[in-house]
Amino acid sequence: MAIRVALTFDAEHADRPNAGSTERLLDVLAAGGTRATFFLQGRWVESAPDTARAVMDAGHVVGSHGHYHCRMSQLTDDGIRDDVALAEAAICEIAGVDPRPWFRCPFGDGARDPRVLAGLGAAGYRHVGWHVDPEDWRDEGSAEKLERRVREGIEREGDGSVVLLHGWPSATPLAVERLLASASEDGVAYVGIDQLGVAPVDTVPW
Repeated sequence: MAIRVALTFDAEHADRPNAGSTERLLDVLAAGGTRATFFLQGRWVESAPDTARAVMDAGHVVGSHGHYHCRMSQLTDDGIRDDVALAEAAICEIAGVDPRPWFRCPFGDGARDPRVLAGLGAAGYRHVGWHVDPEDWRDEGSAEKLERRVREGIEREGDGSVVLLHGWPSATPLAVERLLASASEDGVAYVGIDQLGVAPVDTVPW
């Protein structure tokens, strides 16, 4: 029986953006018939509306990554509420989908902060962490190295693994393509975060 693994992608503005990377990633997922999970930053949605709509049209799970990519623990209670609300409004209006209940704190900051989690909960969200971080956000090295890091993490964590990736790094689409090509041989089924059916994902370590 295949183990279930959720590929999750933070779609956000980056210091080293690579034009077209998210679009290539969507093409790779479509070719592999794979449903993934995207956490959309509100400002990114506003700047890339066509790509944001393409994520939704492809049937991927959509969550929120906040609006300004703030460290949530550094915001006041009102600041948390406002950032979450701004992102939600942008995602609903532009992408045409309600991101609730899925939320990923930028940098993972606040994921274990009771005050932040209470603010997210009051807005109808639960935090989604991750088990495997191959650090594609460094945007260095080859797709083969990135693929190997993901494989090693999945082997270590097993069924129910949540993998953290990003929409903008240049190596990510090819690494994902390689992972999908060998999924059957590896005994892995890549699924949306809502298909894991395991322990509450807001307790996922990071």
